[in-house]
Amino acid sequence: METIGFPTSADIYLELDGKKVAVVQSYTAKATKSSQPVEAFGESEPVATLNGQRKYTLELTRLYATDDAVSDGINFYDLADFSLVICKPDRKVIYSGCEWSGIQETGQLDAMVAEKITVTAARRIEVTA
Repeated sequence: METIGFPTSADIYLELDGKKVAVVQSYTAKATKSSQPVEAFGESEPVATLNGQRKYTLELTRLYATDDAVSDGINFYDLADFSLVICKPDRKVIYSGCEWSGIQETGQLDAMVAEKITVTAARRIEVTA
């Protein structure tokens, strides 16, 4: 019997031009979609709703650049058009066309620096394993 586990930080990573540039300890994903009601003359309620654009906002915590990314001089402030890849037991979720919208660093004496990066993604796709 095969044991199916939960994703670890090795299974959550940033990818740029097909190369893994950073691993992510944790993430929060939020998807929103706008909608527009269709109103008809004489009706007290909308007769339909039109779907609008989707927006994907991701909050990434504790990112660690890979050795290759560090040697290539890549830093989080310069990242653009990258992907977040989340490997789950039965599928892979990929947020592509990502741009960061906020970077927050918190440092305290005798503690690791905690980074939070807020990312907006253009697309979300799921690929079955």
